[in-house]
Amino acid sequence: MIEQNQQAMTETSLITMTPTAADKVRDLLTQENDPSLALRIFVAGGGCSGLQYGMTLDEEQEGDSVIVLQGVKVLVDEMSLGYITGSEVDYVDSLMGAGFTVNNPNAVSSCGCGHSFKTASGGGDARSCGCGH
Repeated sequence: MIEQNQQAMTETSLITMTPTAADKVRDLLTQENDPSLALRIFVAGGGCSGLQYGMTLDEEQEGDSVIVLQGVKVLVDEMSLGYITGSEVDYVDSLMGAGFTVNNPNAVSSCGCGHSFKTASGGGDARSCGCGH
């Protein structure tokens, strides 16, 4: 089992995470008090730009890339990894609200809310995301 986990571990250069985001994820994981959970980052169709980011606390699934960023275990499925490689995850707390953001160099356009994006390959169908932008 240990050998399998070592094979699933990937280079941290696939994505990065700011210290602020890592602290917030650690806080969320501590609240859940379940050592089997990690941060899952995924991409799904939808949003006004065609693709949207999602994040949840989840258990590792077969085929996941497991990335350890600043002591935080991050899970990314194979399809999503192709869209977010090179991205930086941040946590922003401002007057406009608080939440995670993804700074994605693969995005050629994004919605005003920052949760929806489009890549040069044009993945996804654009829809209304309700962000008001």
